[in-house]
Amino acid sequence: MEITSSQAAFAVLAAIIVICSVLSVTTKRILRSATYLMFVLFASAGIYLLLNYHFLAAVQAAIYAGGILILLIFSIFLTSRPGEKLIHIAASQRVMSALAALFGFAICTFVIVRSGLKIAASASGKIDMHVIGHALMGSEKFQYLLPFEAISILLLASIIGGILIARKR
Repeated sequence: MEITSSQAAFAVLAAIIVICSVLSVTTKRILRSATYLMFVLFASAGIYLLLNYHFLAAVQAAIYAGGILILLIFSIFLTSRPGEKLIHIAASQRVMSALAALFGFAICTFVIVRSGLKIAASASGKIDMHVIGHALMGSEKFQYLLPFEAISILLLASIIGGILIARKR
């Protein structure tokens, strides 16, 4: 079996996502963690480009990697002090965290397998962009306008909280 260039590009992008994801959660420096997260988000945009979803790739790069990550970095600079000592985590807390992560992974896997990955596809087998748009911006059952607005309010509250914490110093 020959490997095509798109398969090789996918393998490289997937490797970048996996490696940078692990580095993002295991590094002890928070700014490096944000940088690794940026690489993950840009590689995700690259996978969207491989799938010919140019709009989603542009949204991924502009909004997530460009906007939200910059807000995260600014909040890091506003809330952390230079030379601040990290709190050491006990081994029992690490074990409980690992168990909670495995439990969350098991729940996500169960939901994905149980749902059967139902995708609204047209007769040609491609996903219609109108269906995606209505699913994202609709307010009916299985549509995501309300969660989208809730997350935007949560981000706004996080930004305001970071500014208030920075002003107290």
